[in-house]
Amino acid sequence: MDCTTFRAASSNPTSSTSAKAFEALKTFSTITSRTDKIKAPSFTFAGLNQNGAVKDADSKEIPGGIKVTDSVQTACGPALNAVSVTERKTDTLFDFKGKANLVSPWRDVQWTEERRTSLMESICSYSPSSGEVTHARVLLLGPTRSGKSSFISSVQSVFNGRVTNRAMVGSSSTSFTKKLQSFNILGQKREDPTRLVLCDAMGLGDGEMTGLTLHDILTVIKGHVPEGHKFRPDQAVRSETGNYVKWPSLKDKIHCVAFVVDASNMLAYSKGLRATFQQLREHISDLGIHQVALLTHVDEVCPQTAKDVSEIYKSLTIREMMRKAADLLGMSTSYIVPVKNYSSELDLDMNTDVLLLSAVDHILQYVDLYFQDNTPQGTGSEKE
Repeated sequence: MDCTTFRAASSNPTSSTSAKAFEALKTFSTITSRTDKIKAPSFTFAGLNQNGAVKDADSKEIPGGIKVTDSVQTACGPALNAVSVTERKTDTLFDFKGKANLVSPWRDVQWTEERRTSLMESICSYSPSSGEVTHARVLLLGPTRSGKSSFISSVQSVFNGRVTNRAMVGSSSTSFTKKLQSFNILGQKREDPTRLVLCDAMGLGDGEMTGLTLHDILTVIKGHVPEGHKFRPDQAVRSETGNYVKWPSLKDKIHCVAFVVDASNMLAYSKGLRATFQQLREHISDLGIHQVALLTHVDEVCPQTAKDVSEIYKSLTIREMMRKAADLLGMSTSYIVPVKNYSSELDLDMNTDVLLLSAVDHILQYVDLYFQDNTPQGTGSEKE
């Protein structure tokens, strides 16, 4: 229920803050009088002190002597932004995750078997526009347990026709992936790989000693890090490193970076991680590499999406999480796509497949931009 649907006259209290609060109360009373199915939030009217403000041990002083729960704060937003919120004591109709879906989606997707087939054929037939390169290499970067390895396994599952876990997935708080691994995505016939390679690496941490370092990330992108190299935060990749690629060609380099962030953990990400992302983006942009982002675990923050993936672009919750991800990464939401990885499922789902394949298609669009930027000049035009 949106605040813009509320219309009620003010009770003309003495302060402007109280006016807004009383208006919300009156409106809410009008709504609840029409149906007995809505559970009204609790309100507390406290005594006024000599200055005409609430004096209550559990809340700040509020001009006008009214205290409301966060049920109404969530429903009426800006109208009550000057009123303090007490601890929630009852379930609420206006809980953020319980918002009704929009009637029209904010992104259009065809949730059909035809669309699924079309996307698979497009990805299978993709070929880099540069004659020097046979495969597009995409590096997935994100915090520990953000869903990088799960995304790789999920995409592989779609083309395999069954749920598989080729990319090893961990469940601990530390990064399960310790080395650089490249996964060729097999085509529909399985024996014919696509021209897409998804690269997995150690997860990002809150500091240089808890995850993949900025130096090592940039070294991977430039193509110097050999396949299978095991990362150590206390030992940076150098020219002395075994099998170090001293003169990488275009095919050794990363052609697009896909950041991966967990929607269910969005509010817990630290300010330090935000700074890390934005520092990364600046350096990666300096190398001429295009960047996109995947928002994972969307089914864990939106019950409607968990039940039916095709509802994802009608979800107000997902849209809000997309905005938070954009702020975290310092990029526009147009670069971000939500995905639902396969985790506990044993069978494929068409809508989940469409969402995953749409994400891969989105990535390949930016891979193409990289090759356009670096063709026909090839490696001579690239920044080192």
